[in-house]
Amino acid sequence: MISASPASAQEKSATKDGFTLLAESKKILLVRPTIKVGAQSTGGMFEPNADWTDQAKSNIATALDTAQGKLGNTVFVAPDSVGAPARTLASYRALFSTVADAVITYQFFLGNRLPTKKRKGAPFAWTLGPGVRDIPGGASADYILFLETEDHFGSTGRKVAQIFAAGLGVGIVSGLHKGYAGLVDARTGDLVWLNADRQMGGDVRDGEGAAKRVAQLLEDFPGSTAIATQTATAATQP
Repeated sequence: MISASPASAQEKSATKDGFTLLAESKKILLVRPTIKVGAQSTGGMFEPNADWTDQAKSNIATALDTAQGKLGNTVFVAPDSVGAPARTLASYRALFSTVADAVITYQFFLGNRLPTKKRKGAPFAWTLGPGVRDIPGGASADYILFLETEDHFGSTGRKVAQIFAAGLGVGIVSGLHKGYAGLVDARTGDLVWLNADRQMGGDVRDGEGAAKRVAQLLEDFPGSTAIATQTATAATQP
């Protein structure tokens, strides 16, 4: 069960009732982040950009190398895999994305809460299922850390449309920058901590922006030492 006491109309993080993660020798499997970067067309459609995505992957990997040492436990990266193990990993990365999106929609936004979950402090149960232990590296982990970022940078046409629409009193959003970070119990598949936001900061296409994004994703990570949100100089990997 996951609960959080709302300080405002929109929450951004939640922790399972009674869950604590002390700075001790727990093993956390870090799944390689799901990263999508592209442009937002005039009509609002997402147009993937391979170069931007490659830049973001390199920058975020560098930022994670720095940040993971501050998580207070032993962190190891999921091994590369092919065939059936790779398909299993891909399916659970997609499932995490679906669950995280459901949490932010039905828990973090008060107006959207399910009828049975509207009271303050109502318990929530979120899980990926015990099969998550079957992903590469999962059998030797206590917890599994999933990360996802998705960035749509507004095109010139989209920005012009936003200005034009504003003159007519119509609201159009230019750009989308969302990110999810979730810790899952490797034995049960239960989501024990989630930090999620649909409007995150940091331009992942450069090192400093990627470091800021990673710091925001891991903000309030259970048992972690402080990770400065303005961390700079994340060198680009070759």
